[in-house]
Amino acid sequence: MSAPAPAARRVNVRTPEVMERVQAEVETHYRSRIVEQIRSKGSVIQIGATTVRLARDFGFCYGVERAIDLAYAARKVFADRRVFLLGEIIHNQEVNRQLTEMGVVSIPNVDHEAMVATMTAEDVVIVPAFGAETRLMKLIAARGCMVVDTTCGDVMSVWKRVRQYAKTGFTSIIHGKASHEETRATSSRAMGDDGMGNYLVVLTLADVDYVCDYVRNGGDKEAFLKRFPATAHSDGFDPDLHLTRIGVANQTTMLKSETEEVQRRLRQAVLDRHGPEAGVANFQVFDTICGATQERQDSLFGLLKQPLDVLLVVGGYNSSNTTHLVEIGEQQLPTFFIRTADCLKSLEEIVHFDLHLKAEKESYSNKLAGDGPVTVGITAGASCPNNLIEDTVLRVFGLRGVDEAAVRAALDLN
Repeated sequence: MSAPAPAARRVNVRTPEVMERVQAEVETHYRSRIVEQIRSKGSVIQIGATTVRLARDFGFCYGVERAIDLAYAARKVFADRRVFLLGEIIHNQEVNRQLTEMGVVSIPNVDHEAMVATMTAEDVVIVPAFGAETRLMKLIAARGCMVVDTTCGDVMSVWKRVRQYAKTGFTSIIHGKASHEETRATSSRAMGDDGMGNYLVVLTLADVDYVCDYVRNGGDKEAFLKRFPATAHSDGFDPDLHLTRIGVANQTTMLKSETEEVQRRLRQAVLDRHGPEAGVANFQVFDTICGATQERQDSLFGLLKQPLDVLLVVGGYNSSNTTHLVEIGEQQLPTFFIRTADCLKSLEEIVHFDLHLKAEKESYSNKLAGDGPVTVGITAGASCPNNLIEDTVLRVFGLRGVDEAAVRAALDLN
């Protein structure tokens, strides 16, 4: 009988003394009194012909704050050791830059296994908020490295659910992006503790409809497997066998309404195939959308009920939850996905990420450049710090001829 795989050497860095220093440093880097004051005044500020409205909920969630706190603490506790980070702590360029400047070595995803192979028991590895694949965690444990695990609790709840699916013979249908760190980590847990489980990752409703048609009517197995890349399903996946009993889960940062539609369509397909009684027995679902993601989406819907001329969504271009805020906004009004306030080059030029082109482009906003009244809505995903929101607020007013002193005076901060 083979020996059990070694367990990771998880370490606790959250001592009172360390966390007091960490929280002071984090506040210095990311806190914004301007944003806090705007929120206290109903999330709106108007100066002359320019009005800025903030969403009720935006920016760092608890899971992101915890991940950043733990990463900062790891650097302080292990000041004399090499500290590595698996990829990015969260999807925000500013936060990851700060960690790099503190001496935390970020390992690109494609280099994870090669770098882990060079590590020793003296090294520290930070697992990001998205989690990490089981194979990689086993390799880290085998090297004897110390691990600071910042995986979000909501993500771990999904892992618990897909493990249960595997244990009971259900295939996990995961709504998410197959290449995303979180979905890769979840997919590895969907294999179950014995590695015998199965999963399929679906991204679009077109993907879901394709799967539903196969569930109802069967089809060409080879064509099915060509439809989905190898990274989107478990090894040996057989749609004729593995779509009989399915359980739905999701990447925690997906668009809530779309995930609910994925669940509804898959459930109906199983009921159509097996009938009401057997169908219920062959289908499971568990709502695994992150609470903070849902709050930010709901808050944006609330903001969009207010009169707005332009919406700015601030955050990392590779942030899934931020991307979905852009999708919501662009259905109703001109929406610009900007990384930082620096993207607001002038009233005539906004550099922003186009979700459809999947690239940055420059656009011109007639409304911002005009002399008349303008109302700008601002929101951000769960990985965007308040200081970047402050920069954006000040930049909007600055471009409209209102300096920072006037903004502070309007907020009683002078």
